[in-house]
Amino acid sequence: MGQIIVLDQNMVNMIAAGEVIERPASVVKELMENSIDAGATKITVSIEDGGRKLMSVADNGCGMDGEDLGRAFEPHTTSKIKTSKDLQGISTLGFRGEALASIASVAQVKGTSRTKEQTGANCIEIDCGNKSSISPASADYGTTIQVRDIFYKLPARRKFLRTANTEMGHISEQFTRIALSNDSLDLTLIHNGRELYRLPDKDNLRRRIAELFPIPSSGISENLIETESNEKGFQILALMGKPSISRTSRKFQYIFLNGRFIHDKFISHAIKEAYRGLLEPNRFPVVFLFIRMPYEDYDVNVHPTKSEVRFYNANLVHSQILGTLREKLLGTDLQTQAKLPTAINSFEGKSTPPTGHRSQAIADAMAEFFKKHRPVQTQEQFGYKSKQHLVALRPSTGQITESRTGPATARAFAETSQPAPEIRPEQRKFLQIHDSFIVVQTDDGFDIIDQHALHERIIYEQLCRRILHRTPDGGKSKLESQKLLIPESFEVTPSGADALKTNAELLERLGIELVPFGPKTMAVQAFPTMLSKADPLDFVQDLIDLLDRKDVNLDGERLLDEVLNMAACKAAIKAGQRLTMSEIEQLLFDKENTESASRCPHGRPTTIKFSISDLEKQFKRT
Repeated sequence: MGQIIVLDQNMVNMIAAGEVIERPASVVKELMENSIDAGATKITVSIEDGGRKLMSVADNGCGMDGEDLGRAFEPHTTSKIKTSKDLQGISTLGFRGEALASIASVAQVKGTSRTKEQTGANCIEIDCGNKSSISPASADYGTTIQVRDIFYKLPARRKFLRTANTEMGHISEQFTRIALSNDSLDLTLIHNGRELYRLPDKDNLRRRIAELFPIPSSGISENLIETESNEKGFQILALMGKPSISRTSRKFQYIFLNGRFIHDKFISHAIKEAYRGLLEPNRFPVVFLFIRMPYEDYDVNVHPTKSEVRFYNANLVHSQILGTLREKLLGTDLQTQAKLPTAINSFEGKSTPPTGHRSQAIADAMAEFFKKHRPVQTQEQFGYKSKQHLVALRPSTGQITESRTGPATARAFAETSQPAPEIRPEQRKFLQIHDSFIVVQTDDGFDIIDQHALHERIIYEQLCRRILHRTPDGGKSKLESQKLLIPESFEVTPSGADALKTNAELLERLGIELVPFGPKTMAVQAFPTMLSKADPLDFVQDLIDLLDRKDVNLDGERLLDEVLNMAACKAAIKAGQRLTMSEIEQLLFDKENTESASRCPHGRPTTIKFSISDLEKQFKRT
């Protein structure tokens, strides 16, 4: 007797449900996409017990007559495609004809639908594949699908469902994705009778983002940078979060292709590269990316849930997105605005003043202080304003003094900077605190600068300009180097030696000369003058570790960038290092000539801005 049998159709549907219907959120996604394809302008989603008890999706779309309603729950039935040629240009969200049949095979389903031409609606009920006959019903035009007790006949699947809150979180995420890509729809989400979202069809995209990501993420919509491009039929609209609202995961990266939410490694890599040098390691930007392109330029029929696509020219997609996002980010001021804490006590309006003897004494002392110390009406203007102001001052000798900071600091500035014009002592409106931060007065407040992070960015950009510069004959440029008076030797492992040999051209461009110095030993013979503050031996050993890393596969460009990042960090002045006034002037002057001075190469902020208005609020002066 043969062992190969033909599965009955309901068993086929239940197996298909394992691919399409992962959890209640999958049901909501499929039903909402069907409503959108049906031309609905209003969709209401009602959930009970995280979807385990009930999921209902009601729309005002085109609806179905009785015949189509019964056929819609058959396997692989669809109105979206008719021939194989239609697969080459799919413009709808659904098309495979699996969803309704799969859902009806694992739950109790009731479908009610009516077209605008009909005077009455039709209804069908299905219990895990067992259909009832079509019966008349009373309903408005459109379609309502109710799904009850999902997986109730499949205890092995049902026991893997999480708590109601967890499942509702997944449903909310699917609702959010559809709401973002369809801001012209009126959408409502209800859970256990409580309205979670009501999104009117008059929303613009920023308003919808603000409604979908409320407190504690309310700052998202206000910190988005908008950009768009349209080249060769490839349209991009992006709302990019400033680095200050980055996250620890890609959860807040939403990518949509022709209205469909997708995951794509090429696009994710392009977003990551666009923010390179603007974010700290292991931080991910907030991005809402909307792409429009011809349907025939990609294939969406590569995954049952249609969340992955295959581009016919993935490199073009990558370069277009990277170029659009990167250009906008580099042309935007990304300086971090300080967030001052909200005052706990308020002595204005209806607020109750603090009670107790000590609190009253503090209040009296503050009142007496402000009586005696009136604000000065005419204040001296700030001397350090901009590069143009500095140039107007009397020229400097161009020399950095070697004071108690030591010669290494002076050399670090001298090698990497043009001399800054000198500022007269009475015009200086800056100071160094804790030998780590520089406070600079501005027209509307003051800035606090991390001296190491800023100098690191300055050196990084200067290294990039020099090493990426082409020689007159079109060759690759390299950093100037200087022979060491006493070569510094070090031991090298076989894998380290192999890494050095493989990257010999990179070492030459960096201006580093290594020579054999005995068995398993090499010596640093020459070192770049721009990195004079860095210890040659320490730098070379860290460079070998980077070149010998096995956990990453960096291309030539990324590897060079990693090396320049490390070089800038080691050559920059450090926290805890006291600077002279002229050295601070030089640092501030170089800041004005640096393209992306708001962030260090590792993505940390170099400057935090404070406004006078915020300070006045804290001191109750407004």
